[in-house]
Amino acid sequence: MTKLVRLYTSSDGQSHVEERELPLAAAGRDLATPWTLASRVRFVESPPGSDLDWHDAPHRQYVITLAGTLEFVTRGGERFRLGPGDVLLAEDTTGGGHRWRLVDDQPWRRVYVELPPEPT
Repeated sequence: MTKLVRLYTSSDGQSHVEERELPLAAAGRDLATPWTLASRVRFVESPPGSDLDWHDAPHRQYVITLAGTLEFVTRGGERFRLGPGDVLLAEDTTGGGHRWRLVDDQPWRRVYVELPPEPT
């Protein structure tokens, strides 16, 4: 199973973390998720030792880590790590935000998949 970490803003206006497994179901001989609408895809690499101070996600997006190990923290002190193959669902587009730093000697290679806003 693939780890899915959801960063979201709750009613208290702060970013929070929810960890779960990516829900895969039988799809012929494979396991797969249902198709998800996406608007743009971007590949990014940050050098070893990089970090980014407090910020919100610019929009709802999946962030799929290809290389590197990171530690994230929310303003409330919730912490989690991501490594190769892990998927982040960043939905904390308002509020207190989060920060991250690389914790190994690898660059952070990732894929951003921009998602449409959640229906209200």
